[in-house]
Amino acid sequence: MTGIREQLRGMSCRLDAWQLARQTEAERADGRPERVGPPPTGFTLLPWLLMGLGSLANIFQGQSSNPWIGGAGLLVFNSLYVYVAFRSFDKKLRESLPTRAALAAMAVVTCGLALAYGGSWLLFFPLLGLAAGAALRGRWLGRWGWSLAVVAGAVAGVRDGWNGLNIAYGTFLSTMVTAAILSLSDAVRQLRAAREELATRAVAEERLRFSRDLHDLLGHTLSVIVVKSEAARRLAHRDLDAALTQITDIESVGRQALTEVREAVTGYREGSLGTELDRARSALGAADVEAVVRRSGPPLPPQTEALLGWVVREAVTNVVRHSGANRCEIAVSGGADRVRLTVTDNGTGVAGPTQGPGTGLTGLTERLATAGGSLTAGVEPRGGFSVTAQLPVREEERPVGAPA
Repeated sequence: MTGIREQLRGMSCRLDAWQLARQTEAERADGRPERVGPPPTGFTLLPWLLMGLGSLANIFQGQSSNPWIGGAGLLVFNSLYVYVAFRSFDKKLRESLPTRAALAAMAVVTCGLALAYGGSWLLFFPLLGLAAGAALRGRWLGRWGWSLAVVAGAVAGVRDGWNGLNIAYGTFLSTMVTAAILSLSDAVRQLRAAREELATRAVAEERLRFSRDLHDLLGHTLSVIVVKSEAARRLAHRDLDAALTQITDIESVGRQALTEVREAVTGYREGSLGTELDRARSALGAADVEAVVRRSGPPLPPQTEALLGWVVREAVTNVVRHSGANRCEIAVSGGADRVRLTVTDNGTGVAGPTQGPGTGLTGLTERLATAGGSLTAGVEPRGGFSVTAQLPVREEERPVGAPA
């Protein structure tokens, strides 16, 4: 383990995301909507069609020449507007050729109606800008927005003189503001989806961490209890005092296991390499395995010691439970920027219930890789099984006073 405290620092963002996931679930329970921003439907743009009521009133009041042509143009424009509006909230449909063709047809109809009638019919240009802003989001928006504003100003200038500048400004403004609001709405929804995905991953990673910690904690402790129980059973008939000593050790190991499980649950356990080496000697001695421990090099950072302590715990557990060895060597050698730990036995070359690395060694490999180290395990050419862990020692993590 990279040290539980170091893990807590590294997992702070993931835990925050997990809390956000709980907050999201609470929002769902409260019935509050999950979406942020305008709903992704064309109904958002439909109320702006009321800007065309002036043109419709001109037709009914007989103020427009050729009312049938004007009514047909108004119907065609509204139909194209609704078509483009509802397709603009789906990225695939928005970028399709039929949508772009419908938008071009709207521009032609708008220019024709504006040149033919003028007056309130010029307000179709801002409506065209709304549809263009919804459909043309992206890098081409600025170019098309300016072009549409220039066309609207030119056509409106022909019919209404300098007042055409107002139509040009309104067209440009409606195009850019619509695109900005809808793009921001899409970005908010994407960020919310990403936040929920991060929260889900954080929960999964926290469960994985907790399962690994319990495996490493309880696997080793229960193995020591089993070995010492067998030793107590063997000694009970011929050496009662020695058997009571083993039973006392079992009680001590059990109490220590309870403490470690509580600390692991609360997330504050930080291992010590020296403590794990002492426990390894005791566990190997109870299993009638000769323990040879060599340690050299400068003091190590707490995080590095915690990781190496977990390697010692897992490797010694496998020696006691599966190897059938009568000798185990543990060597720790530290250098200026790297430390190496080797656990070697002279047993049958088995690391677990089956040949090869087990679940515990796989979890340790992941932990060391996260800290920039590596772990290798395999059968030795002369027999037995060997576990080798290497970790970098960062200068900022080195204990005060330790030689660099």
